[in-house]
Amino acid sequence: MEDLTLTDEKAALRRKALVAARASAAAYGDEAGRRVARAFLAAVPVERGAVISGYAPLKSEIDPLPLLTLLARRGHPIALPYVEAAGRPLLLKRWRPGDKLAAGQFGVRQPAASAPTLRPDILLVPLVGFDSAGNRLGRGGGFYDRTISELKSRGPLTTVGLAFAAQHMLRVPCEPHDERLDWIVTEEGALSCAP
Repeated sequence: MEDLTLTDEKAALRRKALVAARASAAAYGDEAGRRVARAFLAAVPVERGAVISGYAPLKSEIDPLPLLTLLARRGHPIALPYVEAAGRPLLLKRWRPGDKLAAGQFGVRQPAASAPTLRPDILLVPLVGFDSAGNRLGRGGGFYDRTISELKSRGPLTTVGLAFAAQHMLRVPCEPHDERLDWIVTEEGALSCAP
């Protein structure tokens, strides 16, 4: 019964946060992605040559492509998620600004299957909701939790959630498999969530 209650709570929070995201996306338009890029570059430490993995935004997700384009111009290798199968971690495939993206599972726009797989130093994570402790609410498929866990098992990883400030929640309910983030970046600024 407890799991059902937590599932229901997450579903209700998800619905509320998606409404806030849609309203923010309509209000800010393309400017949101540029603001996130400025906030990220001003606050998040990025070592020279670090591999950065982002994502191609779905629906009202905040757009990381302006940031990824700037980072690529500075010489950082960039990767985007490739959905191999449900229940598996994401593969992170090389992408360069201008590369075409293919239609993948669940509506994800992703690099070609033939693109090389990269291991990122920094992983940008789309959020449905977040709290100030770095707990995140995703779309419910568990892809990023599995991916973060797998990447951390192979070495250091900095995780950065991207969202609109309006998606902030007082508390995101957590389960044992939920992975906390190191940073949250919104159109209003960056928040370090390191303990």
